[in-house]
Amino acid sequence: MEPVIPSEEEFPYTIRVVSEVLMSNGSTSQGSVCGSTLALMDAGVPIKKPVAGISAGLVVDENNPDRFVTFMDIQGIEDFFGDMDFKVAGTKDGITAIQVDIKVDGLTEEIIRQAFELTRKGRLHIIDDVLLKAIPEPRKEMSKYAPKIISTSINPDKIREVIGPGGKMINKIIDETGVKIDINDDGRVYIFSSDSEAGKRALSMIEGIAKEIEPGQVFMGRVIRVTSFGAFVEFLPGKEGLVHISKLDKKRVEKVEDIVNVGDQILVKVMEIDKQGRINLSRKDAMEGEGESKKN
Repeated sequence: MEPVIPSEEEFPYTIRVVSEVLMSNGSTSQGSVCGSTLALMDAGVPIKKPVAGISAGLVVDENNPDRFVTFMDIQGIEDFFGDMDFKVAGTKDGITAIQVDIKVDGLTEEIIRQAFELTRKGRLHIIDDVLLKAIPEPRKEMSKYAPKIISTSINPDKIREVIGPGGKMINKIIDETGVKIDINDDGRVYIFSSDSEAGKRALSMIEGIAKEIEPGQVFMGRVIRVTSFGAFVEFLPGKEGLVHISKLDKKRVEKVEDIVNVGDQILVKVMEIDKQGRINLSRKDAMEGEGESKKN
């Protein structure tokens, strides 16, 4: 199964598959391969291809080794009295694993060729007529009871901002969403949550903090502080800027509170980032841009 398991970046989970065999009259290992494929797909693990496994057996004439017969899907008695248990697992595209047990001195090229051909036919039959008829593809969503892990990558230089002084920012995200967060030194971020919506909200906050701010970008922000000369607006988690009173509206503004108050949601445009990293915003320019978009 290992060749079809998604990468850690695609699916950052530890996977444990348990196969409990209640009765055996054939290859339990290859039955486990088929059962594992169904279990993983049903659980929402995005495996690359379905995998099936089947075994081929062999009986050789003791008096004339050139006389032999190969057969597929051996039962227990055939395994006990036969001369070979040739197990092959794989996808439609190729083989992922082989295990061979033999009781003869060796296998001829013809025996091996027949074993591969038999197991290929059996493997394709199982995939097309059993596995894919039961579940045609991995489920798009995992069970609502499964823990959710969301991963993303940020610029390592932004890790400090995501964590914040004394862990202030990351603790704020955790308190507001109830998630757990791990950040690796290379910028990989893992968010753990039993609530997918909370996980997505935490992801949005982290990506917002790590986002590169450039003049011209427009955001929906929240007024967090009002002064006589303007309003401070948080437009991304941990990122705020000043909307000067002259940039609050298209008309002249006498008093900031005539236009906005603390808690208001307003559209703002990034106008400038000065040498000290302070961000100047404009509601007036954001409104003009929105008006132009509606005209177009």
